[in-house]
Amino acid sequence: MPRVPSDDEGVASIRVSLARSGGTRRPCVRIPDDDDLSGRVESGSCESLSMAAGDVIRVAIDREEYHAPVRSDGEGRVIRGAFDNRRLAREPGEGENRLAAWLDENDREPGDAIVLDVVVPDELYGLRVPGERTVYEATRGPRSSLSDIARDLDG
Repeated sequence: MPRVPSDDEGVASIRVSLARSGGTRRPCVRIPDDDDLSGRVESGSCESLSMAAGDVIRVAIDREEYHAPVRSDGEGRVIRGAFDNRRLAREPGEGENRLAAWLDENDREPGDAIVLDVVVPDELYGLRVPGERTVYEATRGPRSSLSDIARDLDG
């Protein structure tokens, strides 16, 4: 597996903010709209984030890979949790929310910034605290057709 540092020129680093969304007391990651990306990209190049409400994306946190459902609220796209597998991501409340635990461990609250790294465009993203460096395992997910078949089998 290729290892890619967060400061690699091929990794786009985007400053995102934490917010509260809906009735939850926990912070969530606010994903900027594509037309708002240019002012947030700290390094690398990124013109769009190919994720929509309803998608489940792969996200690396502290060198571990999880699955995060992308939701939307009145202000745009948000990520409220990261879970051990796709099934748990689709059925929040069953598994441990690794995103919430990581935010607690790093004393991050609504209004704080974190960095969203685009490790493998459209496939793998990373989250880290600004100023920290990490290394990602830049694995590619299954081909779309295999992923679609697995999703259909899961229901």
